Amino acid sequence: MPLASITILLERDCADAFGDALIHTGALSVSVADADEGTALEQALFGEPGADGGLWNRCELTALFPENVDSRQVMGQAAAMLDMAVPDFTSSLVEEQDWVKQNQSQFPPIMITPRMTIVPTWHIAANTSPDAINISLDPGAAFGTGSHPTTRLCLQWLETQVASGNRVLDYGTGSGILAIAAMKLGAAEACAVDIDVAAIVAARFNALQNQVSLRLATTDLPLDYVADITVANILANPLKILAPLLAGHTVTGGRLVLAGILDEQADDIIAIYRPYFDLAVWRQQDGWSAIAGIRL
Repeated sequence: MPLASITILLERDCADAFGDALIHTGALSVSVADADEGTALEQALFGEPGADGGLWNRCELTALFPENVDSRQVMGQAAAMLDMAVPDFTSSLVEEQDWVKQNQSQFPPIMITPRMTIVPTWHIAANTSPDAINISLDPGAAFGTGSHPTTRLCLQWLETQVASGNRVLDYGTGSGILAIAAMKLGAAEACAVDIDVAAIVAARFNALQNQVSLRLATTDLPLDYVADITVANILANPLKILAPLLAGHTVTGGRLVLAGILDEQADDIIAIYRPYFDLAVWRQQDGWSAIAGIRL
């Protein structure tokens, strides 16, 4: 059955509330995008803790309703809830589709290096050579599918660093992808830590799917683990706070890689970690930097 789609352009100060109002009027879903995407006014929002967050200055809302909805009526109801005039909108019909297949088509295998590929479960790994590293992973609630530059940078770094017998700490593990990759690259063991219990559940599931064993922990409990290699793919502000903690969990002479850092934030992070690590920018991609070096 087709769905009715309503698209509205709104300023940021009322976009969130109007989306909620549309849900109350019966919208099946409401999505928000940058109305200026693809133009000189496009805004890159990364949602980093401690930074100015929120929505774009101009937002494009797309609400999906059952086919027989009266667009003018629901828009009037939503506007009345907020005591505002009915904004301009357009409406159209969206033909019935296989939404599962359409969603899956947005997540093809991702080649990280010639040797390493992230393969969603609905695909068959193309690289079947004996030294191939194929990581089976589906998009989910936890961050880390290989699509983001920060994850790709960390995976590329791990491929150059992990050796047989290494103990690896993945701090802020998300989906567990970096710890899983470390095990597939030959690490003796990997400890995956996250503040979010849901991430630990996702990491456990993904580890089983990849037939590797991980040590899993949440940040609310003391961590008794010292690693040869530590990786933290988080964001700049929490990384600043974590410098002494990560140093305490990395052996002298051990290696560290930090990611989730915008290029312009790299120097500040290197300076904060200088008492503990000798770090430098290892590689950059699409505005993001990976910083790596040695524990002093």
